[in-house]
Amino acid sequence: MNLPVSRQPLSTLRRVPPAEPSERARILIVDDDERNLLAIRTVLEDIADVVLARSGEDALRQLLKGEFAVILLDVYMPGMDGYETAQIIRAREQTKRIPIIFLSAVNKETEHLIRGYSMGAVDYVFKPVEPVVLRSKAAVFVDLYMMTREVRRKARQEQQLLDANLRANAERLRAEQELRLVEQRQAAIIQSLPLVLYLEDQDATPRMPKFVSGNFTAVTGFNYDDVVATPTLWLDRLHPEDRDRVAAALRARRAGRAYAVEYRWQCADGTYKHFLDQAVLLRDPEGQPLEYAGTLLDVTDRKNLETQLLHVRKMDALGQLTGGIAHDFNNLLAAVLGGLGLIERRVTLADDQRKVLEMTRHAAQQGAELVSRLLAFARKQKLEPARVDMANLSGTVTQLLTHTLGGLVALEWQLEDGLWAAYADETQLELALMNLAINARDAMPDGGKISIACRNASIGGGEDAVAGDYVVVAVSDTGCGIPADMLERVTEPFFTTKAVGKGTGLGLSMVYGFAQQSGGTMRIESRLDQGTTVEIWLPRSPEATRRLPASPPIDGAAMRNRARHILLVDDHEGVRATTAAMLEDLGHRVTTAADGEHVSQLLQADDLEAIDFIISDYAMPLVSGSEVIRKLRAAKPGLPGIIISGYADKAAISGAPEGVIVVSKPFTPSQLQDAIAAAAHAGA
Repeated sequence: MNLPVSRQPLSTLRRVPPAEPSERARILIVDDDERNLLAIRTVLEDIADVVLARSGEDALRQLLKGEFAVILLDVYMPGMDGYETAQIIRAREQTKRIPIIFLSAVNKETEHLIRGYSMGAVDYVFKPVEPVVLRSKAAVFVDLYMMTREVRRKARQEQQLLDANLRANAERLRAEQELRLVEQRQAAIIQSLPLVLYLEDQDATPRMPKFVSGNFTAVTGFNYDDVVATPTLWLDRLHPEDRDRVAAALRARRAGRAYAVEYRWQCADGTYKHFLDQAVLLRDPEGQPLEYAGTLLDVTDRKNLETQLLHVRKMDALGQLTGGIAHDFNNLLAAVLGGLGLIERRVTLADDQRKVLEMTRHAAQQGAELVSRLLAFARKQKLEPARVDMANLSGTVTQLLTHTLGGLVALEWQLEDGLWAAYADETQLELALMNLAINARDAMPDGGKISIACRNASIGGGEDAVAGDYVVVAVSDTGCGIPADMLERVTEPFFTTKAVGKGTGLGLSMVYGFAQQSGGTMRIESRLDQGTTVEIWLPRSPEATRRLPASPPIDGAAMRNRARHILLVDDHEGVRATTAAMLEDLGHRVTTAADGEHVSQLLQADDLEAIDFIISDYAMPLVSGSEVIRKLRAAKPGLPGIIISGYADKAAISGAPEGVIVVSKPFTPSQLQDAIAAAAHAGA
């Protein structure tokens, strides 16, 4: 080849990066002879950037990195020759249109030329190469490449402009559609909300809106024409208790302040709704007042929910207070009844003295019954829920009420077809229905009908019940009804609408507590002179639930009458003394402790060895009865025991160690002895 040859090694030659649209065209030279590569590069580097490859494989790698205006490809190379390389280049979609000029020093025959053209060549250059010829041929393809790229660039620009114009038109159209949709949504929302928009003159007397929009008729029941015809309509229908407060707020807004006040307003149907009335003063550019722009929002549902929430919180607080009082009262009753039992067993009484003792015991037992009702309200009674068949229950309750309701009151049951079974304590449910039936009887002194209807209900949850399936038992009467202002208080302990001496005020409280503790709720509806309906919502019983059979009686009098050394732990001195005396009368030896600290002293003194039974109060300072028993069992495994509790709640039962019997205060000597035998049997 008649070209100067550079001696610079091929490995030190600069590799040109892939061409960008704004850069020069690139030429790929493929030859296994380094001298040819350097010579051709010298000829062509002023018309394009030159990229060198020493083999077909190297050429294919370079083609993956960018575009080329033309490829100068040596025909004969070791490994992959020019024909095979060209065939691969033409087979790839990205490179098949790049012009290929074959470089060849031999094989100028026609068949070789035809083979080259069939492999994708556009021209042949034979070695030795004339620089002018090579430069001229390469320049043609470089110019063609640059013109093609410029055409593509302009086409892209025009397409981008067209696309931008189309996007702008589409965005403008979409914006217009969205604006119309927003306006329609806003109008629909305002129409559906319990909201009224209004404009009102600053000094309007009497108050008169000059413009209203929104759901005015649905919110108030009046048309705007009614307001125009009766200018005093708004003032006349304010609740009497709210008029002075609202009038003061209106006077204050005349000073230019914002206005926000809640009040009750009588709608066209005669019912009162709670409105939140808010307005701001609009001014002109000079700051002069123009008019008021305001909203009238119906917040009746929110006020009702707030009232229900306050009622629930109040009932929970009352339940906590009642449960605590019941616990202390149970301790007192346990001491009283225990002391009466000691007097009866240890003192010989005359007949008149025995009558006094019996009257005292009867009064204490009535107190215990009162406490059980308080515990029912506080949801701390011990329940034994099981599957309750409502058809069977109706027969039992009817028999219990036959002589109680009297001849003037009729009892009717209505059981829905396919009625589910309830999951509740059947005994407590019977007591609740009897309470409701007696209340219904008392509400109908001249006679009437009591209806007990049972139906299935499924709810998605609410403020007073969780989602699920329920059996609803509704007790209805046709009596005098309950005033609306008293309706939310009838479940409070000791609150009653009956005359003095006619009721304790615990019947509905007990029913409410029973329903809540059973996992349901209670609802009341009443209208004066029309009657009252009380609904008890009880969870549906799982199909597999059945009442468990009663525990078999403990065999053998020896287990019951066996004398034991009992450790008695109770922080109440009176209960501790009477219970200890009761145990001694039953033949047991008793060691007493006031709390967990005294028990720890017994452990340190090794006095536990002789003790074979433990009786502990549940609720004590610092350490509960359950913890006391666990601590003793750690020192003396298998020690049988009893927990006595004034609460008789689930915490004591669920927290009791295995085999421990829970006994509710107050208890009789016989109940205590049976519990000792049962606990000893469980630990045997």
